[in-house]
Amino acid sequence: MQNLGLKPKNASLAYLGISKYDTVFWNLTPAQLIEESIRKGEGYLADTGALMVDTGEFTGRAPKDKFFVKDATTENTIWWGDINQPIEKEVFDSLLSKMAKYVEDKQLYARDLYACAEPEFQIKLRVITSTSFHNLFSNNMFIRPKPSEFVGFEPEFTVFCLPEFMANPAVDKTRSKNFAIINLTKKIVIIGGTGYTGEIKKGIFTILNYLLPLHKNTLSMHCSANVGEHGDTAVFFGLSGTGKTTLSADPNRQLVGDDEHGWSDHGVFNFEGGCYAKVINLSKENEPEIFEAIKFGALLENTRFFPDTRTVDYKDVSVTQNTRVSYPIEHIPNALIPSVGGIPKNIFFLTADAFGVLPPIAKLTPGQAMFHFISGYTSKVAGTEMGVTEPQMVFSACFGAPFLPLHPTKYAELLGEKMQKYNVNIWLINTGWTGGPYGIGTRMKLSYTRAMITAAMESKLDSVVYSAHPIFGILVPGSCPGVPYQILNPRATWADKNAYDEKALFLAKAFQNNFKTFESSATPEIIEGGPRI
Repeated sequence: MQNLGLKPKNASLAYLGISKYDTVFWNLTPAQLIEESIRKGEGYLADTGALMVDTGEFTGRAPKDKFFVKDATTENTIWWGDINQPIEKEVFDSLLSKMAKYVEDKQLYARDLYACAEPEFQIKLRVITSTSFHNLFSNNMFIRPKPSEFVGFEPEFTVFCLPEFMANPAVDKTRSKNFAIINLTKKIVIIGGTGYTGEIKKGIFTILNYLLPLHKNTLSMHCSANVGEHGDTAVFFGLSGTGKTTLSADPNRQLVGDDEHGWSDHGVFNFEGGCYAKVINLSKENEPEIFEAIKFGALLENTRFFPDTRTVDYKDVSVTQNTRVSYPIEHIPNALIPSVGGIPKNIFFLTADAFGVLPPIAKLTPGQAMFHFISGYTSKVAGTEMGVTEPQMVFSACFGAPFLPLHPTKYAELLGEKMQKYNVNIWLINTGWTGGPYGIGTRMKLSYTRAMITAAMESKLDSVVYSAHPIFGILVPGSCPGVPYQILNPRATWADKNAYDEKALFLAKAFQNNFKTFESSATPEIIEGGPRI
């Protein structure tokens, strides 16, 4: 057995049950990891210097194969159900033991990292992987310690990821051969049977969604955030595919982060040290910051080259529509380092409405904001999860239900307290369809969405005339700089107005049916914030 690289003093993997191995490579540099990946045949260098790899069978998350160990720590705190599925600690222990046995003759890659840019909330992570590119992904996505900080590093949480290790459902009591299991008592996450790197970051996000609201009275958020030249912070909530990464990468504002944040009494802080962006149809013209970030050190997933070149064809979806890139946040020229902003002035709820019903921008009252936050409506876009091939209506509480271990009302209460305390403007932004539903209408132009968000942040919508949507009650501006006024009224964009009315009623009823789960714990103000039928 040998250890190479920057190994922490007295570091051991014995707490994982790992007593034998061929080699552990500790805290290799990105260049070393890329060399390893190419040497082992894991990936190829693109002409930009980025590493391109395939994640195998799984090109998206597998939420039905994610579990929490149910024990004394979690029994009465986790929001158990279809999202947070329980599994016995004996199952976890058995799988961990098998994984430790599996690597006895293998090479491993170990990396020590931080989560949370705000020092008060920072936790120490260790990620152990059997592939170099999963280790590179972890280096990109979390906060990187200085070399001097490795010496006495002692992790608080560990992720042990073996993509090639398959469970036997009949014996191991998992649902299928792939799994992601979180043990909050032992502070270990085990991942097997899937090469999708996003399982690593979402495992840590889920843990922080448990710890921060429960023990730190801090709101954890599935959102992006940026800061203007005058120090004003904006937050963008939304599920994958709604535009969080794209809209937060604004050349005129500093990027705090693109996906996962906390909101304390001091302000907003990034959980991560990098970005994980979708690159389907990526172009330098539409998303220059992301396009230029794909250079040496970045990791492309499931993309393809133009024939006989090493130039990535971002329109090629032959593997998946969920093509991705991860890169350190420093690859964005105007990234805010450390990634900590102030109290938000504007919050945007992003939704990709596949029915073309919701307006492209609307201002929300506090009651409406809470209703839409708890509802978390969007359309699940193709590729984000296995089996999704076209947009599907979905309600995801707090715009991130798959990652919420606690009951949604816990997060909603924290958001409500902060909204009222700091008098934050809340906007609903539809980045989805206009002029008709998916298949008939068209996707909202990115340039229009950017113009509307900029106008809101620059207070240019403060003095315009608003009208209430006849069914949803949300306030729609009558004009917006840089946007055709016809676009602002969704009904006006439909050729068949009766068809719009029918679809709007259908969507409103879907909102009401979904909200029945939360009505018993909702205030009259929140209930009044829903659609009117």
